[in-house]
Amino acid sequence: MTKVRPLAVGLGAALSVVVLVGYAGIWGWGLPRPPSSTGSEEKAPAQNTAAYVDNRICLGCHVEEGRQWAESHHAKAMEAATTRTVRGDFANREFKHRSVASRFFKRGDKFFVNTEGADGRQNDFEIKYTFGVEPLQQYLIEMPGGRLQPLSVAWDGPNRKWFHLLPDEKTPPGDVLHWTGRYQTANTMCLVCHTTQFEKGYDAVTDTFASRWAEPNVSCQSCHGPGERHVQEETSLRGAGTPVQFAPGPPRGLTVDIRANDARKRIELCAPCHSRRSELVASPAPGQAVLDNFRPSLLVRGLYFEDGQQLDEVYVDGSFRQSKMFERGVTCTNCHNAHTGKLKFAGNAVCLQCHRKDPNLNFPSAVGDFDSPAHHFHKEGSKAAQCVSCHMPARRYMQIQDRPDHSIRVPRPDLSVKIGAPNACTNCHADKKAQWARDAVVRWYGPTRKQGTHYGEAFSRARAGKPGGNEALAQLIARLETPAIVRASALAELAQDPSTAAASRIQATHDADPEIRAAAADSVEGLPAAQRMAALIPLLTDPVRGVRVTAARNLSSLPSDQIGPTVRPAFDAALAEYVAAQSVALDMPGAQFNLAVVYENTGRRELAEQHYLGALKIDPDFTAARANLAVFYSGLARNHDAERVLVEGLKRRPELGELQYSLGLLLAEDKRIGEAKDALAKAVKLLPNRADAHYNFGLALQQLGQTGPAEGALLTAQRLNPNDPAIPYALAVFYTQTGRRPQGLHWAETLQALRPGDPQVARLVARLRGGR
Repeated sequence: MTKVRPLAVGLGAALSVVVLVGYAGIWGWGLPRPPSSTGSEEKAPAQNTAAYVDNRICLGCHVEEGRQWAESHHAKAMEAATTRTVRGDFANREFKHRSVASRFFKRGDKFFVNTEGADGRQNDFEIKYTFGVEPLQQYLIEMPGGRLQPLSVAWDGPNRKWFHLLPDEKTPPGDVLHWTGRYQTANTMCLVCHTTQFEKGYDAVTDTFASRWAEPNVSCQSCHGPGERHVQEETSLRGAGTPVQFAPGPPRGLTVDIRANDARKRIELCAPCHSRRSELVASPAPGQAVLDNFRPSLLVRGLYFEDGQQLDEVYVDGSFRQSKMFERGVTCTNCHNAHTGKLKFAGNAVCLQCHRKDPNLNFPSAVGDFDSPAHHFHKEGSKAAQCVSCHMPARRYMQIQDRPDHSIRVPRPDLSVKIGAPNACTNCHADKKAQWARDAVVRWYGPTRKQGTHYGEAFSRARAGKPGGNEALAQLIARLETPAIVRASALAELAQDPSTAAASRIQATHDADPEIRAAAADSVEGLPAAQRMAALIPLLTDPVRGVRVTAARNLSSLPSDQIGPTVRPAFDAALAEYVAAQSVALDMPGAQFNLAVVYENTGRRELAEQHYLGALKIDPDFTAARANLAVFYSGLARNHDAERVLVEGLKRRPELGELQYSLGLLLAEDKRIGEAKDALAKAVKLLPNRADAHYNFGLALQQLGQTGPAEGALLTAQRLNPNDPAIPYALAVFYTQTGRRPQGLHWAETLQALRPGDPQVARLVARLRGGR
């Protein structure tokens, strides 16, 4: 959280706070000093009580659907390692990567790999499960503590060879990305979407897993819901094992009626696993609203390009929800067979269900001659003439898997020219420039064809810090025709800037879409307390869990006495839901960090320290936890502990400017100005665009009498952030103290323009004018 500094020259008395937003599904925020405790206690999330049955019972009646499913990727998502399921070559084959040899072999009917273990030694490991089937297959190895770890060497099915999934990463034993590391643990990262009714069973005290599942694959009940009542009702009518076909009417006894669901609800059956998201409950059940069980990632940096195209692995859903198809009611099963997972038709035929000369009554606006060189300007029947080549360009993940971008957009090489986003044209024509592609589009379709302003331009301007960027994001929020995920992402982007579009953010807390309400609840955090409370208190009783917990988390940073007795029960209940949601993921440092923040906010300092340390135990390089723990210790006057935490982090990662900056401020607080200056000198090299780092470096230099370098550092700070009033105040004092009163007056007047009506500033200006 950004704080307004007082108009006084002196190094900051508090450490910097790392703000972590939208990283791999993790929530984070800046920290004020903790108020008194709310008394909220952890509560376990509501568990799903419906019973699952053996999947063979489903297959015994639904024979044709079962036949189709049996050959699907869902059916083979995870299987016991047998001669039937293992695709890789285990005939004593060796694969080398960075001098580490992995040898694949068999003993009887069991499969093994001899490779480098967590201790750095070669050892034999038995393959317990296969993971996936094609184009690649991974292998799970059972490790101590109930962990299932996927080997980083996988099988390339089409090319029939072994390959490494992280060829460019240095992942020695002990690294979180080593195949035995914390960020590779399948119980944490993968199993929930490769099994049916997964229960993680993580014990944070012993750091062990007792994971279990109903089926080691994505079975019928993953989509249709628990089947016990359905089996009971159907058996009483037909007898056990009677083959049936789908009949009209609702399915008896099932919790999910797919045919009765509207388009959005049908998509939400697929979305939980086909999205990048964090979990809110331990045992989500099919058919429930996504934001009751998960918080999907938005179009954040590092996951998506600025125009919303997929960048990192985002699993389709976030892309599809940007598309016109989604807005007009197209669902996953309009294109994909629900049981095989395959496309319903080959080639362009799947698109020509709607995009054809004669109208499809369900989608009349799609009429046109699209499967023609007159539209696509490529050789008929060629790969380039496929609809997906232009409208769903693929990006490669896991080294060998090309996955189409499901935002299903019109190619915009003009955006590539403007903001550097990729485009389908130069993806294929790699030897050409974006301007060449833009000119071709103009030549083929005319100068006005799909060349209008795109929401990616607003994100690009805002992220580059260009004038009007945040205002452009605020306009996106107000455009109801803009995809909800885009509007929510604009709110998330504005969360770092409390000065822009406060009214729009508050209004967004009333939006009909829960994803926008949740993003709005995040974005109002920097607003004054009264505005925050007015916006967030109604959300504490929102019908959607993801909105409630976000509102409670945000309000937890306010002093306890500001939350009145009439609001307290709703706040306590929603905050307990938030704590329970984070407790689901205590095997990840982000959840430990998030709990530490809330416990610090609410005055439960022992728990806050415990969870900060818990985050660092899982990942010693989790910078957010390390920086905030230093802030925490500093606030308790435990500066020695704060320094130790920062120095430990810098020994591991000396290139982290945030930690260097925090160390500089801490040393300055201890009056060790020379050491502070050295740390801040490193910080400004590592953080050249951080105005506050240059500002504090300048103050340290000034205190040491190094006036020339001090002047340069302060002027750099002012250039980087001309709207921060502390910097011209420091410059006014600096020039006055060094005998350059006219320059001092100039900066005092600059300060007055930023703070008109401030009597302290007016007195400073008057004093300097009077001294001419």
